[in-house]
Amino acid sequence: MTTTPRIFSGIKPTGHLTLGNYLGALRQWVAADRTPESALFCVVDLHALTVEHEPARVRRLSRQAATLFLAAGLDPQRCTLFVQSHVDEHTRLAYLLECTATDGELRRMIQYKEKAAKAQVSGEGVRLSLLTYPVLMAADILAYGAQEVPVGEDQRQHVELTRDLAVRFNQRYGHTFAVPKATLPAVAARVMDLQDPTSKMGKSHESGAGIVYLLDEPGVVRKKVMRAVTDSGDDGVVYDREARPGVANLLDILAACAGGDPAVLAEGYSGYGALKRDVADAVVELLRPLQERHAELAGDPAEVEKVLREGAERARQLARPVVDRAYRAIGLLEP
Repeated sequence: MTTTPRIFSGIKPTGHLTLGNYLGALRQWVAADRTPESALFCVVDLHALTVEHEPARVRRLSRQAATLFLAAGLDPQRCTLFVQSHVDEHTRLAYLLECTATDGELRRMIQYKEKAAKAQVSGEGVRLSLLTYPVLMAADILAYGAQEVPVGEDQRQHVELTRDLAVRFNQRYGHTFAVPKATLPAVAARVMDLQDPTSKMGKSHESGAGIVYLLDEPGVVRKKVMRAVTDSGDDGVVYDREARPGVANLLDILAACAGGDPAVLAEGYSGYGALKRDVADAVVELLRPLQERHAELAGDPAEVEKVLREGAERARQLARPVVDRAYRAIGLLEP
């Protein structure tokens, strides 16, 4: 008899959720045939504090993200949905893992290098939490004994750090943690910005012109898609991620929304206009039921809060024995 591997994944409330979040993460979460004990999905709000932020906006976006999780089809009867800061075990374990990690391996994190450089250019100080947040991410995963972590390609390095810390802790203090692995969706794992197809479609991008947000109205979606950057070339619509990233991004989105192979779909188009119209139609239809369900849930915030409260309690029960075991293993007295 095989045991369903436990998965953990989360999304930061640093901006409005995007089509990339849905195609790259949420839809895969919903499709998984899981139980509340084997699937944990989290609004990782503590990670939103690593950069300059407005407190009220973090709260608003956290609530909106949780509501969109439910609107996308996550069923609280089949998974555990909660907010990171509601479960103290995350921060309890993070300190132990900070005592396991090294300064050098954290400074090698690509996202730290990029975000620190950006902060310095803008004249902002670089928060210590920006350096250490991969350790908190590791705690998020290891506290639940997760074996699989569905993430985008840009987070793979952080999951590798998590694996390293788990192995190191186990070797030094005795077997305590399961060693997880990153899992990536097969199609549209990384939806790119419509105006800059060499950059991913991110929540916190300064300009939203190339980003399709999950709550964008149909007219806005169509306008953004129709204005998407394509690539010069005389050989028509061709799927080539390296040479034609703009067209490839549109074909990836179409394939993810409507099905099919991007390269095969390309053969059905002689020009960009028709491709863009079909992509716009597919995205609008994909988002329609999600937006309708979001409107219903937003009108009943008490129900969303109830789901989060119950999810946090369930998460706490799963994480506490693991974290308590880690405290004993590393040499701390029991209270």
